[in-house]
Formats: sequence, structure tokens, C-alpha cells
Amino acid sequence: MKKLLYIGGGLLVLALVGFFALEFFLGHIVTAGVNSFAPKLTQTKVVLDRSTISPLTGSGTLSGLVVGNPKGWSDGNLCSLGKVHVNIAPFSLLGDHIVVNEIALEAPEFNYETKLIASNVADLLKNIEATMGGGKDAAPQATTKSGKPIKFAVKKFRLTNGKVRLGLAGTGMTLPMPDIVLTDLGTKEGGITPDQLVLAVMKSVTSSIVSATAKAAGDIGKTGGAAAAEGAKKAVEGLKGLFGGDKKKTP
Repeated sequence: MKKLLYIGGGLLVLALVGFFALEFFLGHIVTAGVNSFAPKLTQTKVVLDRSTISPLTGSGTLSGLVVGNPKGWSDGNLCSLGKVHVNIAPFSLLGDHIVVNEIALEAPEFNYETKLIASNVADLLKNIEATMGGGKDAAPQATTKSGKPIKFAVKKFRLTNGKVRLGLAGTGMTLPMPDIVLTDLGTKEGGITPDQLVLAVMKSVTSSIVSATAKAAGDIGKTGGAAAAEGAKKAVEGLKGLFGGDKKKTP
């Protein structure tokens, strides 16, 4: 009997060690993957500090994720995403079709810079689209060990309580962003590639920034005088023009 207790205790210890080792391994894989793949996709600095993923539930957190500005803009970051909460179907992590139940961004911060009709956000989108074109700047595709491309299906994406810092005529306003909810990204297609996923999300983020800036232009027009309102209006029109008109966020 005592021998069975020792064996049972030893197996429990091994199971716990295996669990924490697998959790560390998954977190390390995600962190290394983001830090390797994302800069090639955006052509900017992208740093993920750390991540944890539970091998049992698929729940996890990506912490300290920042994206730098494209070339030609300030040395600061374009955005700081803080903590990104994810919930992944655990067994899908072992294959080439990763099913993400939810991605939740709480209180991310975006720094919107503009000059004439250009902006740092627009240039980031251009970088992503350029790497998807298959030319010399194309980012390498993420693949499994067998060489199959890794695809994602995201059932729900949420961005809430976001803020955008807008340098408007030196005022440096901080504006609230409309929340974003996207559903079924890549589910009908049987999965989409990481670059397609990032592009879809960034287009909605850009739309939210446009909405925040447009609202600010209206508010300034009511309280800040004609000159300030005209400056805000030009910032809005410049950003809209870069994307072929007013974009609406996905409901």
C-alpha cells in the first residue's frame, strides 16, 4: 500500500512538472514567433515581452506588446497594447489550423502622427500590404515542421477602452476610440494566414481612429474656435483620403 502511495505521488509530481514545462514551452513559442514574424510583416519594431498559454484551457495572456513607428516618423511607438488576453482551442495548437475563440485588447494606446496627407498608421498598413504582395519585401509565411502554412480562425476579436493620442496643432489631445468587435475572421475560409489576420484587424483599428478624430473635429468646432476646427478637419480628411473614403468599423 505504501509503495502504491509513493508511485502515485511520483506520478502526480511528474504530471505537474510536465504541465508547467508545457505551459512554459507554449509561452516561449508564442513569444518567439511574434518577435520573429511580426517585424518582418510590419517592417517596424515589434516586441512582445512575454506570454503564457495554459495547455489545458487554451487561455493565456500576451504582455508588453509594442509596435514601433514606420520609417519617416518619430522614434516613439505607434501603439502599446499592454496585455492581450486570448482563448485558444487547446488541441488546435498542435496542428496547422489554430482556432482562437477570442482575442481581447483592453485599453490599448495608439499614437497617431500626421503630416500633410500622410500618417504613421497609413504607412503601417502600406507596409503590411507590401509584404503580402509576394515581391522582394514579402514576409516569410509561418509554417509547421512539415511545411504546411499555419492558418488562424478567430471567432471573436474585441478592442475596448482604447485611446488615441492626436498631435493636433501642438495640443497633443488624447481621444477615446470607439470599441471594435469583429467576428468569424477566417472561419468560413477554413483559416486565414497571420498577415491576412493582422491586416483585417488593423483596417478596423484605422477606422476607429478615424471615428475618434472625426468626433474630435466636431467637438473642437463647437468649443475651440474656427482655426482649431479647421486643423482637425484637415487631419480627418487627410486620413480618410489615404483609405479611399470614410471607413466604417465592423459592428
